[in-house]
Amino acid sequence: MAQAHAKPQHDYHILNPSPWPIVGSVGALALALGVLMYLMSKKAGDPQLWYMIPGFVLVVITMFGWWRDVIKEAHGGGQETPVVQLHLRYGMILFIASEVMFFVAWFWAYFDVALFPASEVTYARTEVTGGQWPPIPSKETGVEGLGYFGYTFEPWGLPWVNTLVLLLSGTTATWAHHAMLHNDRKGLVWGLALTVVLGVFFTFLQVYEYTHAGFGFADHIYGSTFYMATGFHGFHVIVGTIFLLVCLFRALQGHFTPKQHFGFEAAAWYWHFVDVVWLFLFASIYVWGAGANPGH
Repeated sequence: MAQAHAKPQHDYHILNPSPWPIVGSVGALALALGVLMYLMSKKAGDPQLWYMIPGFVLVVITMFGWWRDVIKEAHGGGQETPVVQLHLRYGMILFIASEVMFFVAWFWAYFDVALFPASEVTYARTEVTGGQWPPIPSKETGVEGLGYFGYTFEPWGLPWVNTLVLLLSGTTATWAHHAMLHNDRKGLVWGLALTVVLGVFFTFLQVYEYTHAGFGFADHIYGSTFYMATGFHGFHVIVGTIFLLVCLFRALQGHFTPKQHFGFEAAAWYWHFVDVVWLFLFASIYVWGAGANPGH
């Protein structure tokens, strides 16, 4: 009788009380306030990096604790029934949809000024772009205040290499997925490992690109739209790489099976979403937005 009552009698997962939602909320708030206080102290000439440490520590603790509990739920007592797995997939689809709208905002900001650089309503826009996109290089016009530094990135150089790296990582993630569906543990581990390595390599190349750029985030409107769009994508690549790294550790422990693998499936969906967003970024910002005088 006790064993019968211990097993779930329905298709739904009733969660046990958990401290992580409130701990994570406090950590996120503390981290946000810490970042603001750090920026204020930096502006005052006395940067205090330790303002961000308490919130960051709480967020990391929440990540480890919550992920640990979710993994235990997935492998303890058959709580991930087909209905629960279906709902988890719906949740991941809605999350990716919200991320799509997140990037729509950055694309909107970029194309708003790129398609209408000479605005009849806002004279300041014409003043900082020179009436064209990409903005007229100030060294060609000799006019101070146009706000543009020189030339855009050459799209078929390092950005094209980064595109190939990310596309290759999508194929290795797909390889790992198919290997898991065929219960090929070795192929799953190798596919995940290569995807993580390629994700780290992409981030390294983007950091290299940023450190060799001839413009900064706050220099002008081109720099602001460029870094907001590509920088947030880079952040998503880092998140996706961590997501896949966790899946790699789990795969090494034999957690995923052909019938129960939502954790890896969610990571693969997220990674392919990151791939697709980069293709739009590369086509619109690097290729279409390069102008007639791309740089190195």
